[in-house]
Amino acid sequence: MNKPIRIALHTNELDTFGVDVLPMKKIDESLHEAHRDDHYMLIIQQKGTTELEIDYTAMRIKGASLCFVTPGQVHRYFKRTNLSGWYVFIDTSLVPDQYREIFETYQHFRQVVDIDKDDMLFAGTLLLAQLLNQESHALTRSIVASQVHALLGMAAARILQSSLAAHPVNGQPYNIAKQFKQLIRANFKTIKQVQHYASALNITPLYLNEVIREITGFTASSWIQQEVLIEAQRMLVYTALDVKQIAWELGYEDHTYFSRFFKKHTGMTALEFRIKNHDMSNHPH
Repeated sequence: MNKPIRIALHTNELDTFGVDVLPMKKIDESLHEAHRDDHYMLIIQQKGTTELEIDYTAMRIKGASLCFVTPGQVHRYFKRTNLSGWYVFIDTSLVPDQYREIFETYQHFRQVVDIDKDDMLFAGTLLLAQLLNQESHALTRSIVASQVHALLGMAAARILQSSLAAHPVNGQPYNIAKQFKQLIRANFKTIKQVQHYASALNITPLYLNEVIREITGFTASSWIQQEVLIEAQRMLVYTALDVKQIAWELGYEDHTYFSRFFKKHTGMTALEFRIKNHDMSNHPH
């Protein structure tokens, strides 16, 4: 039986204000190794190309773009070319619930969005960096927190604006999507049918699917499948459970059905995935 892989968890790395801003050219090369953070990260890229993987999904950031990574997501960088921009690391305590909900709702589906070359995110990040580098005084902490909130608000707004149809954060479609995501996280191991989630939300499966597709560009069933896949991938990496045991933990009585499901959506078998990530993660941390 394969031994569980230890993916490094980076903790307590932020300065006394709970935020750090790092120019992209100064990234620590060790970040090429798979790791997780206990804080949020914004990648605010002005130019160049970044190739990375977030929760085992390959992503490409080209030109002026915004990418966000939430606490606990496994990520690693593969290639960085001619980069200009910033990495912003933010303690979870500084992220207002309103913005946290947006990041969690679009996590896995809209983690990279295009932005304008003169987007206010760049000026906002530069101002934050300057605030952190100046001599602190009695009001520095509150000023930094205000600028962090402004930057997070702009980032959240860009994510919302990139959706196929922008909806008010407090509007019914967005609230349905938020509640649906919460239900999935709590029940995906035992409930995998769209109709059951629709019933819990007191709406029809057809309407639920329409809302989710409109908000995110993906079907309701895709959300459920993604949650199952992410958990399966994490279990394959973090635990020594065999495929049959993992299938059972995820609510599949027939492990062969789970194996077919996994290969269909990842392009490789569960064992191939485990071996691949063992090879790529077998580094000292």
